[in-house]
Amino acid sequence: MRVRERRGAVALVGVALCAAVASGCGIRTTSVPVDAGAAPSRLPCSVSGDDMASQAGVTGVPVRVYLECASGLEAVERTVARTDDKNPRGARAAVAQALLNQLLAEPSASEREAGFATSVQAPLAVSAGREGDPEGALRLSRQPEDLPAAALSQIVCTYAENGVTADGGTSLLGGPGPYPVRRYACPAGLKERPDSAAPTRPAS
Repeated sequence: MRVRERRGAVALVGVALCAAVASGCGIRTTSVPVDAGAAPSRLPCSVSGDDMASQAGVTGVPVRVYLECASGLEAVERTVARTDDKNPRGARAAVAQALLNQLLAEPSASEREAGFATSVQAPLAVSAGREGDPEGALRLSRQPEDLPAAALSQIVCTYAENGVTADGGTSLLGGPGPYPVRRYACPAGLKERPDSAAPTRPAS
């Protein structure tokens, strides 16, 4: 009889332990959603030393352009040809077009393997501002607001990174239409979320 009572006690303890495990070992459940942040990315978002060396071997001016990677923007090293234009306005436009060409180009094999991509698609060109535009203005062949948000973010941040800016690290961009240029900035938040609208304000 005592053996049965002892076995019954052990069984009750086992049931209690199972109940404790089932309830989360004392951790209360909650119906409130918990934001654990974005899922960690497995993309390295960096190119190999060999790829960097091959870029460095190209004669020209080293630049940094922003590509998409892991839902954000990351800078990669590129090389562009030097401009012979002695006119500051023409030189700015030439550099801006060279940088835009880099964004339009397909990422290299090493960049693609690292997770890099670009949202900037052809046809797209850039030229110096027209008469009446503020100093340092650039005009894209498409209205900036008509571009995908990520593409515009790539352009704005690339221009800011390489000094193709008006002042204070902002870019004065317009399109082919009769609309005034606007001032675009590249804060840290835009690099983290390039799909958001690029911060802008009137040029004046």
